[in-house]
Amino acid sequence: MHTVLELLTMTTGFFEKKAIESPRYNAEMLLAFVLHCRRIDLYLMFDKPVGKAETDQYRELIKKRSENFPLQYLLGSVEFYNVSLQVNQSALIPRPETELLVEEVIEAAKGKGQCRILDIGSGSGNIPVALGHNLKDAEIVSIDISNDALNLAKENAESYGLNSRIRFECMDIFANEIENLGVFDIIVSNPPYVSQSEFQGLQAEIVRYEPRNAVTDEGNGYRFYNRICGLCGVLLTAGGSLFFEAGKDQFTEIVAIMEKNNLSEIRVVKDLQGIERIITGKKI
Repeated sequence: MHTVLELLTMTTGFFEKKAIESPRYNAEMLLAFVLHCRRIDLYLMFDKPVGKAETDQYRELIKKRSENFPLQYLLGSVEFYNVSLQVNQSALIPRPETELLVEEVIEAAKGKGQCRILDIGSGSGNIPVALGHNLKDAEIVSIDISNDALNLAKENAESYGLNSRIRFECMDIFANEIENLGVFDIIVSNPPYVSQSEFQGLQAEIVRYEPRNAVTDEGNGYRFYNRICGLCGVLLTAGGSLFFEAGKDQFTEIVAIMEKNNLSEIRVVKDLQGIERIITGKKI
């Protein structure tokens, strides 16, 4: 029977050999999950023996993680902008940089009272749930092409009592039916922005396990930006705002797309790594 510290030490070394990023953190998070405790609690129980059932479960998780199965899917949840969300393979794992997108939308919506927000690409529901949790007067419509992703998003919204203020719709934004949604004060989207040619060069855990249609547009990376900007003439109110998340070095082309579609007051916001991550503009 191994102690907590022994298991962590062995697992960290194993993950290092398998080139798993942040090996100690992964080892700790998985063991805390198995032992039903917080990661920080492990530091107070280094000498505690771990039983066979827990050790066997831990080893199963270690095996999956060593095969690049994402940590967040193994844990089944992720923290995002002060909300805790269920996650599974039906939706993209929420990233920390998307919190900046949510923050920008919240700042724009504050003080405006009631406003209608359209979220394009529900995924796990991270954006609409975080917005609904922080903007008590907002009416939110969130759309996705995947019913499985929408079911997950609905569960996350329900856990925060937001189902009455967030309407989820299964919808293809390249179909004309989207134009029947009405008009919105804010449109926000973190669309699939990886080009088809770049997709295979991504981390193995993304390529193998996350939903491909949430990562790549199967084109040049700008297909969704072009479509969403084109829809602003119908879906965005006069003076309304559009918010995008973007990949590295995409902002120049996205700004050009927005300008071509008569959006003004365009602003680019860098993330903590200095990448131009958020692009926002207004309808003239």
